Amino acid sequence: MAEILVDMRSITKRFPGILANDAIDFQVERGEIHALLGENGAGKSTLMSVLSGFYRPDAGEIWLRGRKASLHSPRQALDHGIGMVHQHFRLVETFTVVENVLLGTTGGPQLFLNRRKYEGTIAGFAKNYGIDIDPRAKIWQLSVGEKQRIEILKLLYRGADILILDEPTAVLTPQDVRDLFKTLRQMTDSGQAIILITHKLQEVMEVADRITVLRKGRNAGTVFKKDVDERMLTGMMVERDLLTVTPPRQHRIGAPVLRLKNASVIGDRGLIALKGVSLEVRSGEILGVAGITGNGQRELAEAITGLRPLTRGKLLIGNADLTNQGPGRLIRAGVGSIPEDRLGTGLVPGLDIYDNVILKDYRRDPISRRQIIDRHAVSDRANRLVSKFQIQTSDLNYPVRLMSGGNLQRLLLAREISLQPKLVIASYPVRGLDVGATESVYRLLTDLCNKGVAILLISEDLDELLSLADRIAVLFRGEIMGIVDAKEADIEDLGLMMVGVLKEPAGA
Repeated sequence: MAEILVDMRSITKRFPGILANDAIDFQVERGEIHALLGENGAGKSTLMSVLSGFYRPDAGEIWLRGRKASLHSPRQALDHGIGMVHQHFRLVETFTVVENVLLGTTGGPQLFLNRRKYEGTIAGFAKNYGIDIDPRAKIWQLSVGEKQRIEILKLLYRGADILILDEPTAVLTPQDVRDLFKTLRQMTDSGQAIILITHKLQEVMEVADRITVLRKGRNAGTVFKKDVDERMLTGMMVERDLLTVTPPRQHRIGAPVLRLKNASVIGDRGLIALKGVSLEVRSGEILGVAGITGNGQRELAEAITGLRPLTRGKLLIGNADLTNQGPGRLIRAGVGSIPEDRLGTGLVPGLDIYDNVILKDYRRDPISRRQIIDRHAVSDRANRLVSKFQIQTSDLNYPVRLMSGGNLQRLLLAREISLQPKLVIASYPVRGLDVGATESVYRLLTDLCNKGVAILLISEDLDELLSLADRIAVLFRGEIMGIVDAKEADIEDLGLMMVGVLKEPAGA
């Protein structure tokens, strides 16, 4: 009989107006990969935050290796060999990669830190796990995907033997995912335990040993992978039928809405992040952009939305040259944005739903009349969008940081769609979302496209791009490696293009 490393008994956790965990029992055995499934808001991240010491339960007990434990902080959890990589990262933005990895590990105060020594050590350690990092880079200079890699590296460097990974494959290529799963299996073979929070059912069926499903804050059941299939797991999660195929597309592709001509931009580190990029997106078309995080995707999105100036080239929306015109002008031209950092760039976490839905047009009628915001108009819009887009919240006055990832993304999409955009830049729109929330986002994007909106879809999930996009452009180190028809694309070739091995001939 396998040793039980984690035994959570009747864990209950409440937040204002929300019962996040309702008397949940959860066990993890030595040497297993245990997947934790559930819709956004089902309580997965909350339960794992309790186990990793970030939250204290309102009721229930935690037993580790047969002994009752009281985890008052992440440090205490680490002392017990437990570490968690969260969706919303715990990094010091002004510190370097090495400084973040070393925080709390150097054995006490030091007058001087041998940075060169640690930079080499940590870079070598990261390389062993296939993580490519610049140890001297500041965290604020990194993309969301790169930040996630640093969080994973921190956990591995501290030697935790109970690893909680919250959507760890969201930023990886198919080749990288295979390598990660190989590493996880090697770790479990040596007696470690992995708790994998993911919304990707195919990953669960590939790598998990056992699966626990949470639904509405309760344990809906724990099963062995060999005893279930994806449809059964979906039924346990949501108690309703979900799409098994991509929503239908009309494919009425019209005139170009976005034209980017020979565009170059400088990144936060002072280096060229985009090198002579040319592409166009037409009305009613989804152009996918594939690439490993950190190869120019963030700079591409920021250049098109006016957040980053072009050092060369042109940006045209319709027939209007809007090169370096700024975000306000591009918003008025009909450019909508779903940024990769939904709680840092897309929404203001400390503001409520009312204020977040008017962030882009609070100066305009009917929201603002004679420079005074009409709170009745704001309330009408917020309530209408919450109802139409099925945004789940206990109170529209609460800060949006208390909402689940899926509801945050619905709120962000609701705001952008309500502005009737001509072009939408969608960066990793379903990153970290469960199957139900993913279905909802896909439907919204497809409906937009069918109405003639042009969509630039940035993603590292090649299956997602192949199913949604009309064409796929691949970015590597700021250059377009090729633009291919999605119907004719080969997933292995796309993976090779993402790592710079294969380049499509010009004009292909």
